[in-house]
Amino acid sequence: MEKDLSLLPPVHRGVTSRNLKGVCFALEALNGLATVYFFYYLYFYTEKQFHFHALQNLLLAALVGFVSSVGAFYGGRFAQKFGYLTSIRCGVAVMIVAFMGCSLTSSLWPTIALTMVGSIGMYLTWPAMEALVSEGEPPARLHGLLGFYNFVWAGVAGIAYFTGGAMQQKWGWPISLFYVPSGLLLLEFGLATWLQEKVRQLPAVTEHAAAPLLHSVKEGYRSPVAPATFLKLALVANPMAYLALNTIISSVPSLALRFGLSPKLAGFVCSIWLFARAGAFVALWLWPGWHYRFRFLAAAYVVLVVSFGAMLLVPHLWVLVLSQILLGPAVGLIYYSSLFYSMDVGDTKGEHGGIHEAVIGVGNCVGPAVAAAALEFFPGRPGSGAWAVCLLLAPGLVVLYWMRYRETRPSI
Repeated sequence: MEKDLSLLPPVHRGVTSRNLKGVCFALEALNGLATVYFFYYLYFYTEKQFHFHALQNLLLAALVGFVSSVGAFYGGRFAQKFGYLTSIRCGVAVMIVAFMGCSLTSSLWPTIALTMVGSIGMYLTWPAMEALVSEGEPPARLHGLLGFYNFVWAGVAGIAYFTGGAMQQKWGWPISLFYVPSGLLLLEFGLATWLQEKVRQLPAVTEHAAAPLLHSVKEGYRSPVAPATFLKLALVANPMAYLALNTIISSVPSLALRFGLSPKLAGFVCSIWLFARAGAFVALWLWPGWHYRFRFLAAAYVVLVVSFGAMLLVPHLWVLVLSQILLGPAVGLIYYSSLFYSMDVGDTKGEHGGIHEAVIGVGNCVGPAVAAAALEFFPGRPGSGAWAVCLLLAPGLVVLYWMRYRETRPSI
């Protein structure tokens, strides 16, 4: 007897079964490991294979950021329309093809083209991954789920960056940059296919009654700023944070050269901020008092600017370490704010997740592009790129305060 497709759950539904929710986090971990191994160590590879310097790596990072921004925006819409697990599987397949294609060429332009294809694939996965975890969950559980979600991807990102350089030194670039990520993605594809079949067998979930405000933290109701305004604030602050982060990631080969570090040691030293961010996610997960509190977002932004400048401009190893310890919690709170408010205020989780990732892509593009332009115009000043990004970050704080005091919460 042919199955009536109308009886199947909507394809975009999240996974609310506690037994299957763990599989979602396993997918997230595999995706995080694979993407960090490739996209974070790409700049060491281009330095070695194509003799890229700081300027060329920054331009490459800006291009990846631009493509990612467009890919994330439409990736979120794709996931909302065709299903979260379908989007994840498509993105994973695209990345496998791109990564393996890179392993088959030693030419510059095919490598860049395939990297862009891989970045599109990556952003078919992340918006859907975020929505898969949060869709259909009651507000009371949303905070905890997003907290664990953030800890998983941030934790594996730290592990991947910490081990990626050592893996490259032991096995070489083809294995560490192409084969290992592709193998992880192949496992993710199989797991996502299995999960999709299991989800289709689940009974329909009763919709939770909508509340005037969807967030579950009681203190949020007393905030003088409307929840929708916090979403706007976070969507401004988050790309500014990634404006700094993608500049740092693409500049690590230059930092390694300055301090005489091999890729292995650079991975050890420059993964500190990733682990600090993961630790911050745990603290923010366990303590919800920062929700709908503007002062925490503003303070994190100030620390972001100071730590970014110190990390790239001060030529002392101890400053590099200390600045990362400060940078991690700052970007953690800014990122968490953007994701939490995106999932808490909006109903279309996939589309909001896509917007969340798209604005990250904007920051990933603008930061390296501005730094590259500064190096082009001031080639005799190696720190000009970092200074230019700092000058670009500074007005962002003014914009946040202007937005916060321009919009007041409507009377209820």
